[in-house]
Amino acid sequence: MEGIRPLLGVLWNLLHTFCDELEVIITAKALSAGTLISLGANKIVMTKQAALGPIDPSINHPLNPLIPNAPHVKAPVSVEAIRGYLDAATELGIKDASSLTQILVDLSNKVHPLVLGQIFRSREQIRFLAKKLLKRQVEDEQKTREIIDFLCAESGSHDYTINRREARDLGLNIENPSDGLYGLLRKLHLSYVDELKLLEPYDPYSLLGANQTTDYALPRAAIESVKTGSHKFLSEGTLTKTVTQQVGPAGPFMQDMINDNRKFEGWRKTS
Repeated sequence: MEGIRPLLGVLWNLLHTFCDELEVIITAKALSAGTLISLGANKIVMTKQAALGPIDPSINHPLNPLIPNAPHVKAPVSVEAIRGYLDAATELGIKDASSLTQILVDLSNKVHPLVLGQIFRSREQIRFLAKKLLKRQVEDEQKTREIIDFLCAESGSHDYTINRREARDLGLNIENPSDGLYGLLRKLHLSYVDELKLLEPYDPYSLLGANQTTDYALPRAAIESVKTGSHKFLSEGTLTKTVTQQVGPAGPFMQDMINDNRKFEGWRKTS
């Protein structure tokens, strides 16, 4: 979410220059940034299996707190979790300035002040962007505020899923696909599952098989257009298996090691 957020406004302005009406079709899950993208469409087509989700972003910053017992791993910090912590203090009846100051000091001892500053900036930015995108679906300002409040905070958990009935009840412009369109979407979805190998975990040993070295080209995303054809985001490289001697509690032993020499990673026109 954090990386794509600054680009969404530019992306949707660009898309709307090429069409009079823009639809987003959701066949499965479009959570977090996917939900934010959907807000900018004129209508959202959702299948029975489709789901939207909260748009409360998490901040990944070089100064984020470290995860206990994992000294090199930094914990993402949820924007709304920080807001919820501060709101809880006032809801518990803590109102005097010295106590609230101490709560803020304690928080800043756990989360770096620069991260806290980024969190509050992100919170305002995400709400501003959501309000801007929603103008194509919702004209009533009160309804817009209610939708944003729910998606940013009131849904409670970042894992919360919103089916099409609840999305429609929220006030979003939701459309059910016809039987014919649903059949086409189902075929398209299954073709992407097969082409992008979505159900196959990445396993370098399977790619190597009995070989000591092998080249690979793995598609990770696809963008297709009637006029411009198919573009895929590819990871390409060479896997090489070596055997090295290691020393363990029971003495020396031989262990397989795999070197992944990544030669290319990016978008390429494939058809």
